[in-house]
Amino acid sequence: MAARLVITVTSADVGARITTRRRVPGGFRDAVGVLESWEHGVLRVRKKDGTIVEIPEESLVAARVVPAAPPRPGRS
Repeated sequence: MAARLVITVTSADVGARITTRRRVPGGFRDAVGVLESWEHGVLRVRKKDGTIVEIPEESLVAARVVPAAPPRPGRS
């Protein structure tokens, strides 16, 4: 059974944690993080390491809101 690729993220989801899959030369790239902005056709996603990924919306093949990351063991 093939996976169904769907984009359910909108500009109303700014501030939410999302996962994305986008086309790049030679395949696909994934990014998970907080949607910082979606302006002029570009999504800006802040990953957990603090880096920002800029994703042109025309390259998106899948995106959705996901729950907050679970706490890591041994951290309070």
